[in-house]
Amino acid sequence: MRWLVTGAAGMLGHDLVEELLRRGEHVTGPSHSALDITQRASVDRAFAEHRPDVMVNCAAYTAVDDAEEDEEAALRINGDGPRLLARACAAYGARLIHLSTDYVFSGDARTTPYPEDHPTAPRTAYGRTKLAGEQAVSDELPEASAIVRTAWLYGVHGRSFVRTMIGLEARRDTDTVDVVDDQRGQPTWTADVAARIADLGPHVGRDAKGVLHATSSGEATWYELAREVFRQLGADPDRVHPVSSEAFPRPAPRPAYSALAHGRWRQTGLPPLRDWRTALDEALPRIRKEALGEAP
Repeated sequence: MRWLVTGAAGMLGHDLVEELLRRGEHVTGPSHSALDITQRASVDRAFAEHRPDVMVNCAAYTAVDDAEEDEEAALRINGDGPRLLARACAAYGARLIHLSTDYVFSGDARTTPYPEDHPTAPRTAYGRTKLAGEQAVSDELPEASAIVRTAWLYGVHGRSFVRTMIGLEARRDTDTVDVVDDQRGQPTWTADVAARIADLGPHVGRDAKGVLHATSSGEATWYELAREVFRQLGADPDRVHPVSSEAFPRPAPRPAYSALAHGRWRQTGLPPLRDWRTALDEALPRIRKEALGEAP
């Protein structure tokens, strides 16, 4: 199959392109200047040139706090862009995998992970614009698209909470670190999501339609994740101190509970992603080498 990946320079997009190349797939990850998803002419040119069988949209406006002040700009990328891609997929007979987020939910489920069909209720501008993108894809390409929600991503390429903790542990030596302990979710390695998207491609439009959740199994707070990072680095996890969200006020409210359920994967014959601790154990040495500039 021919794959076209937007946002290929980002953390997830980079891993997806690498995964597809590793599998021997034909994949193109154009730069933003080569494919601007908010411009119809740019989208049409890219489809005419590459004629993809599967389009994966990893491009997004992800500045959650900035979106509170400029929702219009976020909507162009997160809402209008996916609509143009879906229309182009319909015109060229391509399938679309669109990446979305846990922020489409209210984030107050407390103890029960959100199933894929749970009513959406975004509390932030970012969440509203991502939901607009989901709705655009569903409206324009209902039979040949899959919406993949993910959350709490970390990876080798790009900034993430895990990479920040690695840096703090290395630089501060014996200092303590304050980390929020009243937000619960699912730490998820982008390499795992990339592999699952690669698996999903042939199923889209057949036994995979609508919304699927691609987050690691299990749950943690940011505090629990930080402690696990320190422990796996061989540092003292007690250097991590729990604090409430009030210690780090943000313009956009963060979900208190945003774990996602994974029931839809059974329909595709694919299992849910592995436990977050197992994934972190494999990912951490690679991220540490990249973050600290160590030789392979």
